[in-house]
Amino acid sequence: MRGSEKRLPGSCAVLILGVLLSVGNGARGADFSAAAVKMDITPSTSKWLAGYPARQSTGVHDHLFHRIIAMDDGHTQFFLVSSDLCLFAPSVYDDVTAQLKRETGIEPLQIWWTVTHTHSAPEVGPHGLPKLMMPERYTHEPDQEYTAFVEKALIDGIKQARSKLAPARLAIGTGFSTANINRRARDPEGRISLGLNPDGPADRQIGLLRVERPDGSPIALIANYAMHGTALGPQNKLISGDAPGIVTAYVEEKIGCPVLFINGAAGNLAPIYTVQEDFEAAHITEFNVLLGDRILAGSRALVVAPEVRFRAGQEFVETPRRKGFGWDASLGNYLEADKGANGIIRLPVRFLIVNEDLALWSAPVELFCEISMNVRERSPFPHTFYFGYANGWLGYLATRKAFGEGGYETHTCPFTEQVEEDLTQEVVSYLQGHAR
Repeated sequence: MRGSEKRLPGSCAVLILGVLLSVGNGARGADFSAAAVKMDITPSTSKWLAGYPARQSTGVHDHLFHRIIAMDDGHTQFFLVSSDLCLFAPSVYDDVTAQLKRETGIEPLQIWWTVTHTHSAPEVGPHGLPKLMMPERYTHEPDQEYTAFVEKALIDGIKQARSKLAPARLAIGTGFSTANINRRARDPEGRISLGLNPDGPADRQIGLLRVERPDGSPIALIANYAMHGTALGPQNKLISGDAPGIVTAYVEEKIGCPVLFINGAAGNLAPIYTVQEDFEAAHITEFNVLLGDRILAGSRALVVAPEVRFRAGQEFVETPRRKGFGWDASLGNYLEADKGANGIIRLPVRFLIVNEDLALWSAPVELFCEISMNVRERSPFPHTFYFGYANGWLGYLATRKAFGEGGYETHTCPFTEQVEEDLTQEVVSYLQGHAR
């Protein structure tokens, strides 16, 4: 069901959405500008770590960052953020973007805040939906101090990137890596559990965008790949970006600019070494070869766009809430409790179309890879990339088949088996409707 654009959360108006959807007509490559910054968000004290049963950090293995890129096509600006964090509630995104709008005039629709989904980073913000799914993990209070630190660093970073905009150009392409593996293991009785399933579906595409100066020197590289940040397991208590963070640092050292790792549809995809007790057991540096070198190889074959034009927008996918699943009071913008037997979840999906060659779409969920690959196959654009874990987290979004099989993801998510069709129909219709 198509959600009404008149019900955008916060103060976004229909007029703003219309402007964003129509900007970019005739903007030439000479009008395109960009800048990138890194903001260190490594805590200086012990923190509760996200992603596994409650545990507190005992030290730092590698630093955590916001990596931020600002882009301007001559008519509108777009900000993409990749943070070395596990997840946060959509209410955190809403609060930060509301403050940014007050201070800078930047609309929330212009900001995509994604996380790498490392399970070795501190918790951020209120516990939100995870506490409803796994209450035993969240008997402690949220860390307001660290959350405020992360939010301030993000706001400062976006302002800095905006102030440094300079002439640029954009290159687009893809790579390939086998660093991930399906994680829905099946036993002889057909029961599904978290493990490794080499016969299961996996998306090995690396979506690549390089932003560079007119002389070809790099400003930033965006690498979009689907892989859980779980090479390290719950035994590890050292703060780390996990495999995504290690690979990002490796590629940055090679090319000399910020690299934004944008996780994809990783809901059912693990790293090939997964949930290990320490960095050695996780073969952590092997990911530099398995994924880092593949990013580097792919980046050398990208095609520079002759011009850059943005068309941005948002739709709400309306889909039933699972029976018996509660809700968090801070997420009222994302649920219509008076609709249907169990209420209707309003799932925000963002779009950014670049020229006629590239479609980016994002959602605040852990999407199963089959759904993203299906959208990509049906998209009218030569390149279609899904940016996961964007602008908050509303749980796993699985296929209808997975709901029939069962397993951890379907038992803990707020959705029903109808959600795959609802999301796919909305996204494909939007892409096909906005192709020229």
